[in-house]
Amino acid sequence: MNFTLLITVLVTALTLVVAAYVVAKLIGPRSYAKVKGEPYESGIPTRGSSWLPMSVGFYLFAILFLMFDIETVFLYPWAVVVKEFGAMALLSIGFFLVVLVLGLAYAWRKGDLEWK
Repeated sequence: MNFTLLITVLVTALTLVVAAYVVAKLIGPRSYAKVKGEPYESGIPTRGSSWLPMSVGFYLFAILFLMFDIETVFLYPWAVVVKEFGAMALLSIGFFLVVLVLGLAYAWRKGDLEWK
């Protein structure tokens, strides 16, 4: 097998990444003020510790939102080509939706969709 194309793509990608990093370091603004170390760089001193415990529910809610948001990204192209593929497209999207509904039912039953 000839890996010339693969090697060319990898070398080009590596070169572009290194070049972007070098250019950013050379022309990027530099600020070494103490305020840069603050969590939001607003200049207002923080009160207490920045490391407060967060509920896992926020992260779980965000992941569920992303899951169903990505579902719509997959449903649009399917809707565009469903007539071309016929029954196979209907079967595949049916399976996809069943898996998503089972995931939603599981999250719902565990009570993860309740905002506490």
